[in-house]
Amino acid sequence: MDATLAVSQVSPREKTGSSRLGMLLFVLLLALPMRAHAQFFCSWFPFLCPKACSQPLAEVTEFGSNPGNLKMCTYLPPNLGASRPLVVALHGCSQQASDYDDETGWIKFADKHRFALLLPQQQQANNSRQCFNWFEAGDNERGKGEALSIRNMIGKIVASAVIDPEKVYVTGLSAGGGMTAVMLATYPEVFAGGAIIAGIPYKCANNVSEALDQCGVSLTGQVAPMKDLTPAAWGNLVRSASNHNGRLPSISIWQGTSDTTVNPVDQRELVDQWTNVLGIDQTPDGQDTIHGHEHKLYKNSTGKVLVESVLVNGMGHGTPIAPGNAENQCGKVASFIRDAGICSSFYITKFWGIDSP
Repeated sequence: MDATLAVSQVSPREKTGSSRLGMLLFVLLLALPMRAHAQFFCSWFPFLCPKACSQPLAEVTEFGSNPGNLKMCTYLPPNLGASRPLVVALHGCSQQASDYDDETGWIKFADKHRFALLLPQQQQANNSRQCFNWFEAGDNERGKGEALSIRNMIGKIVASAVIDPEKVYVTGLSAGGGMTAVMLATYPEVFAGGAIIAGIPYKCANNVSEALDQCGVSLTGQVAPMKDLTPAAWGNLVRSASNHNGRLPSISIWQGTSDTTVNPVDQRELVDQWTNVLGIDQTPDGQDTIHGHEHKLYKNSTGKVLVESVLVNGMGHGTPIAPGNAENQCGKVASFIRDAGICSSFYITKFWGIDSP
């Protein structure tokens, strides 16, 4: 029986009942707040929402309040032990948590160096492109939305896996990089370090229009303009995000020179923002290359590197990897996971100092 014939054989009474049911669902949906819309949508149309965490990731469903309506995916090496580090890895747009674990090398290094992984997963009902909403005021501020959901996930895994709370780190690509900046700014007391890949400075935008007009973000493949604030102005945005006055995280900032989705100028603005927050100037205190890619170091008065930047020659939008079995190689080429001859996860773990079991 084809679909046309099937419709023609529905009785008027069945049609009326179906219509009433559809109207009822529509009215109920309108009555719900936006985050509840997402939950309602996914409960009725799960095939349109991302799958739950797939192997080797495990899903944790109870981690406290979840105002951002995110999913919590984890990976715990079998020999993890107690008081080990935690790395929070945030996927980019059009990706899922399961696209950002083994492909980027994080599982390889989690197994080797014995640290836990937390990979929050965005849901399509929250953002049609599955981007973390780094640009929404309801998600990029302390105690709200997606930022609070991720904070609660961290609290859950720190307690349940006996993680060392002084060794929590966060990294992410693109919108995940933007959300990494959000987490570092809104909960600086939680993190010992961060790594932003093709990301955006904190509070560059508070809505989608600002994100597309002034933050170097493009959906067309043409490089978009990025606003130029002073380091102090960028730093003030971070300082106003929390009342924290203690230890601040060290930051690694990565960008491809041929990125047309996030303007490479964003890297410079990120360096301005975080050097200012950390109380150091914007002149590199050291410069070299890693596999031919520009590497700059920004140090404090005692010579400790607080900010580093890596500019990957010729790379478009994505996380740089170097497939292979050598110690400094990692990853599998996938959407927005690019073979650039340099494994970012390897060098980020070294920068954070968690490259030892």
